Amino acid sequence: MTEGLRYAYAVVRDTGAPDAALDALTALEGVPGVADESVYAVRHLGLAVLAGAVPAEDYDEGSLRKRLEDMAWLEKMARAHQRVVDTAAAESCVIPVRLATVCHGDEGLRRLLATGRERFVSALDRLEGRVEWGVKAYATQPAAEEPPAGTANAARSLSTADVPSAPNSPGAMSGRDYLRRRKAQRQAAERRWGDTEEGARLVHDTLSGLAEQSRLHPPQDPRLSGISDRNVLNAAYLVRREDSADFAERVGELAGRTPALRVELTGPWAPYSFTAVDETSGAEGSEGAEAETENAEAETESAGADG
Repeated sequence: MTEGLRYAYAVVRDTGAPDAALDALTALEGVPGVADESVYAVRHLGLAVLAGAVPAEDYDEGSLRKRLEDMAWLEKMARAHQRVVDTAAAESCVIPVRLATVCHGDEGLRRLLATGRERFVSALDRLEGRVEWGVKAYATQPAAEEPPAGTANAARSLSTADVPSAPNSPGAMSGRDYLRRRKAQRQAAERRWGDTEEGARLVHDTLSGLAEQSRLHPPQDPRLSGISDRNVLNAAYLVRREDSADFAERVGELAGRTPALRVELTGPWAPYSFTAVDETSGAEGSEGAEAETENAEAETESAGADG
């Protein structure tokens, strides 16, 4: 199996053991790739790339570019890509390859390894024994308050310059009282947003001190995430695998400090956010097609792909 198109998922060290003995490959037994194909390893120069044979009708350069405009197809592909990478990462240090990297045959995969060898080896040395944790914090919306009796009438009367200062009927609210109430509500909302932003800074500063590295990603677009609460923190943290339990426990403690802040922990993931971003660009024999995936969290949680 040497010809045709190959989809690349991740790079691992070549331990010198037979293919079947590669920990990452063993973990992937029965795990389908983006085209429901089996994943295998191609070795070269002390490295191995995990890849699968994919059909040209979907993955040659022209077809792939069109396919990437189909968000449902992209989401499915991104999830399959992440599934392969994270399954392999549970057993070995892996360097994820950019989404939608396709090479011409096994020889193209070897060229990918040769071209990026220095970057791959450096990243493997730096990330050995580390995992990525994702932390998102959302400013939750306060519960809506029932307007007091007469508020609607008062609101309608605000179009005139001379707002009556006394209620016209028992229980009614004057226009002036309505304005005062709205001002107090706005001030309370501003204080609430300030508290959540300060809480998010505290979460990030504390977790950064526990991690070897951290990355701040742009806030999630609610149209893509489907979450209406305001995203005030979208971060990734590189943590030693043996410190993961303590890290997760600390996140739980921080989550309870600010009632208006909802903290979400995801992972552990392969270190998507801490891999050199251009490790595959310019690799001879590869057909590059970059995809914005908003970790398509599809968000590949990453996000590690999110991210």
